[in-house]
Amino acid sequence: MDNKDYVYLSHINKSFNDFKASCDVTFGAAKGALTALLGPSGSGKTTLLRMIGGLNHPDSGEIIIDGRVINALPASKRGIGFVFQNYALFRYMTVEQNIGFGLEVQKKSKEEIKKSVKELLSIVSLEGLEKRYPHQLSGGQRQRVAFARAIANNPDVLLLDEPFAAIDAKVRRELRSWLRDIVKQVGITSIFVTHDQEEAMEVADRIVIINEGKIEQVGTPEEIKEHPATDFVKDFIYLT
Repeated sequence: MDNKDYVYLSHINKSFNDFKASCDVTFGAAKGALTALLGPSGSGKTTLLRMIGGLNHPDSGEIIIDGRVINALPASKRGIGFVFQNYALFRYMTVEQNIGFGLEVQKKSKEEIKKSVKELLSIVSLEGLEKRYPHQLSGGQRQRVAFARAIANNPDVLLLDEPFAAIDAKVRRELRSWLRDIVKQVGITSIFVTHDQEEAMEVADRIVIINEGKIEQVGTPEEIKEHPATDFVKDFIYLT
């Protein structure tokens, strides 16, 4: 475990009946950095993300956040924000109500909620849209609302599951650089799942390449591109 690793998975194993979703997986995610879990569909990426978030539990191994083993902690106590592929916004709530929902659950005062929502609208560049409903927004705008809601409670870790998969290619490219800039601005440790090699190379500080539940390689985009560790990595990275 590197001293810079804020999130660390140690020898994680997870099976669903006869299917081995994670096989002795070990890797770390540095504090304040963007780490990509990259691999083909069915490789076990989302299972790892869900285990970090407490939505699934490993059969063996340890999940460590900020030096503390959190295996036994419920999802609500892990200090984690989620951004899902399908946004998961409340259809009958406005933008400001969606963003402030978690703060209301925490019984924050109306003044605190109003102040936080205003700040978050500025961070995600959605000022003036606070009274709109999700159906009145573009896909990219809905994803920004989902991001703002996920960080409203100041989580220690942000998990993103294929965050741009439901967005068209042009907007997806714009949101990649936007996500990187915002994560650096707020300084939150972030782990995102993608099967898009270009996306991982463009956005991530560190990439964890996964295939059939096993790690093939961990490294920076440059290291992986210039020195692929296995034939699978070489073939997968240079797929067009």
